[in-house]
Amino acid sequence: MKRLAALLIVMCLVLGAGSGALAVNESVRGELVIYSSMYQFVLDMLDDALAKEFPNLKPGSDGSFFVYGGTSRLINRIYGEMEDGVLDCDMLLVAEPALSLELKEAGYLEPVTVEGAAENLRFPYDEEGYWYPVRVCNMVLAYNPEKEAEWAARGVNIPKTFEAFAADRSLKGFTAMGDPMSSGTTFAAVASLTQTNHYGRQYLRGLAANDIQIISGSQSIKMIRSGEIACAMILEESVLKARHDAGEAGEPITDLACIYPEDGVILIPSTVMTVTDEHSRNGNADACRAVEQWFLSEDAQKIILNGFMHSVFRTMEEIPEGSVDTNELIEKDLGVNWENVYHSREEINLAWTEIVANR
Repeated sequence: MKRLAALLIVMCLVLGAGSGALAVNESVRGELVIYSSMYQFVLDMLDDALAKEFPNLKPGSDGSFFVYGGTSRLINRIYGEMEDGVLDCDMLLVAEPALSLELKEAGYLEPVTVEGAAENLRFPYDEEGYWYPVRVCNMVLAYNPEKEAEWAARGVNIPKTFEAFAADRSLKGFTAMGDPMSSGTTFAAVASLTQTNHYGRQYLRGLAANDIQIISGSQSIKMIRSGEIACAMILEESVLKARHDAGEAGEPITDLACIYPEDGVILIPSTVMTVTDEHSRNGNADACRAVEQWFLSEDAQKIILNGFMHSVFRTMEEIPEGSVDTNELIEKDLGVNWENVYHSREEINLAWTEIVANR
């Protein structure tokens, strides 16, 4: 009888704890819109998880919690909305941390307390709680291992560094990258590589001299595999997903691989932000706080990993399928001066346009 009574007590405690947690989630109500630059398949996973976690929270964008767009395009949209003082969203999850600094200074962000942030996060965050990193994108190079000998026979060298990607003239006409005017991660890579402590504006001149093709990541992957280009600057997650999807379809590929540049990778921690009631579409900062805290939970971080991005958790040993150890990448990170990016955004865009886009 004593064992049975003890078991009943434990069951009551467990059920009580479970119902208490559910009650907290059920109390989160209202409408929510999040601007995000994450790929749609990741947003679909997050939509499903948020609907289960917050059953009384209403998706504010055609049945989704998210409005998708490239970071640079979302930034332009945000700038337009700031002219009226109200953003058409309640939260932001974009790939370019300089925006967090800008919106904080402009008074558009609501501070959120995330318990254990100092112990759990392996990337910087705002100590006042105005923004936290949620996912980490990794800019690398990609190539076709099966065609490396063919390219060598044509006198084309597959670059092992970001420096060679722009400086080696054997690559002229055979390289590609995204457009920093629409992609925040590409913008971040350009900002990093053109820093004076890296390669400066000469890097842009090198890209222009090599007749760099400005195309999407998916186009780059197709052209790498077909042999139309030798190499591309691309997000690691794009390569990992392409390889995963092919394997899932029963057609594994061996003609696409990442190069982790010897002069360093470029890690881009994407931040989550809550907009103040005064400046947000739905004035729902209380719900946003709960959602922001959930983004920094183990459940949410596992979705990030399933999206082929790296976790921000210090204790998360798992890595995206097909990648390398996150802490190893951190040691090789070239870094981005986000404060400089914030204050020099227009200058960087102008340099890109004049030197590369309008060459």
